[in-house]
Amino acid sequence: MIQRSISLRNSMRFLKRHSSFPKVGPHTFFTSQAAAACEPSPFRTDEEYADVNWDKLGFDLMPTDYMYVMKCSQDEKFSYGELNHYGNIELSPSSGVLNYGQGLLEGLKAYRKVDGGLLLFRPEENARRLQLGAERMCMPSPSTEQFINAVKQTVAANKRWVPPPGKGSLYMRPLLLGTGAILGVAPAPNYTFLIYASPVANYFKEGMAPLSLFVEDDFHRATPGGTGGIKTIGNYAPVMKAQIRAKKNGFSDVLYLDSVNKKYIEEVSASNVFIVKGNMISTPATEGTILAGITRKSVIDIAHNYGYQVVERPIPVTELTDADEVFCTGTAVVVAPVGSITYHGKRFEYKTGLGAVSEKLYSTLTAIQMGLIEDKMGWTVEID
Repeated sequence: MIQRSISLRNSMRFLKRHSSFPKVGPHTFFTSQAAAACEPSPFRTDEEYADVNWDKLGFDLMPTDYMYVMKCSQDEKFSYGELNHYGNIELSPSSGVLNYGQGLLEGLKAYRKVDGGLLLFRPEENARRLQLGAERMCMPSPSTEQFINAVKQTVAANKRWVPPPGKGSLYMRPLLLGTGAILGVAPAPNYTFLIYASPVANYFKEGMAPLSLFVEDDFHRATPGGTGGIKTIGNYAPVMKAQIRAKKNGFSDVLYLDSVNKKYIEEVSASNVFIVKGNMISTPATEGTILAGITRKSVIDIAHNYGYQVVERPIPVTELTDADEVFCTGTAVVVAPVGSITYHGKRFEYKTGLGAVSEKLYSTLTAIQMGLIEDKMGWTVEID
């Protein structure tokens, strides 16, 4: 943790010398039709940043100016979408998403570089994951090109809400919803794809301090044959009871076990988990009950490049007793070190901070995401 703090202080000194953050001015507006033309457009050129205290940014919803909306029927393909002012949407009480949970979500971030440019991180992976989820949930989905174009438009329209370099990111939340009315259990007749955005910083209230996890063996996040491996909206409400209980007892979050044997670790509430022992990094295999995280996938590749042996396998909960390190990964949490895990009343502590594997992986990943080092992986996408 000392090393990360030093690194951030040095980064901010660099940013202050090489960039400026102008004061916010008055609003300007544009039409949805012009925005949908996919050509560079000078959104709000009279103001570079929204009136936000970036130093106090957390992970709470902060509505921005615009959202992207695209619709189609069940037997059609998505075609035309447009930017609308951010606001409420109208739903039938009998819509598929409200009655039967026919919905998917995604999450990705836009980052501002030191030179003012904007970067996305592996948006094509989010598009593919949404498509896989849509197939499982019997829904049409946008093409990869449509998805990325929609994300780019949404970021460009909300550019003033992208935090200054080193202060956070613009979190993008794509949703695919069965919005058509349906009474019986069946796919909805109509669908809506939309994206809204919010500037964010650290996901956990601990900031970048090590997390404290509680192993849950009464409640389960997912079951074999279910939807644990996709980002359906129904995966998240079931974890809230266990999460609230854990937080009341002073823990950061919950680590779930498999629902069959109750002895293998699977996921934290909204992030993947890794354990480190010597030169080996292990993470639970994604075999239907665990989400194939994009940050997880990226961290595996970075770890391989550093020479670590990375294994995807079933991990017995008993291995937590002698692990050197444990860390979580996800779009929201990035790479979050775990300082301790409590299981059956016993607390196990792990290495964090200076010299930790998680610190090295975090530093490399975020440097790529923010354009601070060369992206040799080809993961980042520039927004014109």
